[in-house]
Amino acid sequence: MTDLGPVAWPPVPIRTERLVLRGSEARDRAVFIELHASPEVHTYLGGPRPRDELEREMPAVPGRWPGSFVVELDGAMIGRILLRRAPEHRRPAAEGKVDLGYLFLPRVWGCGYAAEACAAALGWVGGLLPGEPVVLATQTANVGSMRLAAKLGFTEVERFQAWGAEQWLGVRSPVAPSD
Repeated sequence: MTDLGPVAWPPVPIRTERLVLRGSEARDRAVFIELHASPEVHTYLGGPRPRDELEREMPAVPGRWPGSFVVELDGAMIGRILLRRAPEHRRPAAEGKVDLGYLFLPRVWGCGYAAEACAAALGWVGGLLPGEPVVLATQTANVGSMRLAAKLGFTEVERFQAWGAEQWLGVRSPVAPSD
C-alpha cells in the first residue's frame, strides 16, 4: 500500500444505486477475516490464509488507509475495493500507477455489485487524480474478473507468467472530460 497523495480519509461515503463505499470500521473485522480465509475468494490469489492466523493478526479496524473502501449493501459489508499506487510493481507497465483490487463475498457474486462498486471507486480516484490511468491485474483463468475488467473499460497491456499461472494486466485510460 502506498500513497495516493493528500487525501482526507475516510471520505464522505460514496453512494451508488444499491451500495455504499466507505472507510472501514471495527464492525467490519469479521467480514475482512471471512474474505481472506475464503477458498473461493482466494482461488486466483494464492489461496486463503488460515482463519486462526487472521483472527490473531487482523487489526481491530482493518484496512484503514486511503484507497481502502468497504462495500456495504443494506448496512452490511459485502466486499472491499482497494486503490493503491504501486511504485514497485512486478510489471514495468504498471509501475507507479494506481492499481485497482477488489474482493467480494461469494454469496454476492453475479449480482453486479463489483461492477457498480468499482465504477464508483474509479470515479472517486478519477476526481482525486484527474488524467491518471489505473491498472488491474488478474489471472486469465479468472473469467469473472476478466469480464469485470472489460466492463470497466480496462484494455490489455500484456500477459505474463507469475505465481504458476498466466496473468493479465490491463489499463484504464482516464476518461476525457466532456464539454
